[in-house]
Amino acid sequence: MNQFPKGLKGRSDQTFIGLLFVFIVFLILGNTYAAEGSAFHFSSFTLSVWGKYLCYGVLAISLNMLWGYTGLLCLGQCLFFALGGYAFGMYLMLMIGEDPVYHTTLPDFMDFMGMSKLPSYWKPFYNPVVAILAAAIVPGFVGFIFGFLAFRSRIKGVYFSILTQALTYAAALLFFRNEFGFGGNNGFTDFKFILGADIRDESTARWLFAASGVLLAAVYWLISWMLQTKFGKVQQAIRDSENRVRFSGYSTTHFKVFIFALSGMIAGLAGALYVPQAGIINPSEMWPTKGLDIVVWVAVGGRGTKIGPIIGALVVNFIKSWATRAHPESWLIILGALFIFVVLFMPNGIVGLWYQLKDYIRNIKNKTTPDKAAVEGA
Repeated sequence: MNQFPKGLKGRSDQTFIGLLFVFIVFLILGNTYAAEGSAFHFSSFTLSVWGKYLCYGVLAISLNMLWGYTGLLCLGQCLFFALGGYAFGMYLMLMIGEDPVYHTTLPDFMDFMGMSKLPSYWKPFYNPVVAILAAAIVPGFVGFIFGFLAFRSRIKGVYFSILTQALTYAAALLFFRNEFGFGGNNGFTDFKFILGADIRDESTARWLFAASGVLLAAVYWLISWMLQTKFGKVQQAIRDSENRVRFSGYSTTHFKVFIFALSGMIAGLAGALYVPQAGIINPSEMWPTKGLDIVVWVAVGGRGTKIGPIIGALVVNFIKSWATRAHPESWLIILGALFIFVVLFMPNGIVGLWYQLKDYIRNIKNKTTPDKAAVEGA
């Protein structure tokens, strides 16, 4: 069987986006109209949890663009996610308003550090458009610079993975420092307003959840479209044999730099939508272990497929939510055991298992169906 099962195509893509739309509408209607206590009522907390899961799905797709379709295992995707979260978090912190204790409009951690005025690089983030653009551009720029330096030197394989993890670790240590100007260990939290609306209102939870679903659908459609283009074909050829692509006259460096930057932008946008629903962003979101978590999501769902990373992100985070409540001291062991099981017995993930089942059923049918020529000869 092919190591990389083909992703869902055509009508299946439309079916997935349609089901996603139905799911979003169903939860929003349940939150809006169903009575509390009803089986069809979904609280604002539930919407926020599902909104975070949808953002995780987008983040998993961004890694799959690199690992599944280009053959680049990046262990620093959480860095791009966190950078996008910090960019939009700056806007949310500026929207808090006057602090009741310090009686200033500066973010509380700046007051605590004795700062008397807002740093100049914070001022543009009063504008939400700037914050959204920065959530995509900053991670994309970091990905472009790092990718250009790495791929120009033809660094690949495990060495590339180690470098991405080292970059993430260095960035996390930098953001942990209070003097860096991003809240240090505590990061950003206690958000109050977003686009003029109270961030704690049910209506805000509804449109943030809907926006997360729209982002997931848009990214899924983008990936589906890209894979059908010449660019997508070259991208997958790089995964299968980069030397052949290079000998065919293509600059694999340019392709990989573009994909790396684009995946960073997508991860950054996911982080920007994640932060107002999670209510916090701090350096722990870019800690190297987070990058490994994302790898597990993609592996469990099925790398090299379009819907697999989304399924993996949902399944693993459901298990994580259950395990942290039922077995808080051993949930990391459970997660590790799940990853080992997938590597040994489900190398193509959950989606790959589905393809294996279809092939198995097809083979059984072929064996039980009599040969047409033999029947006619009889």
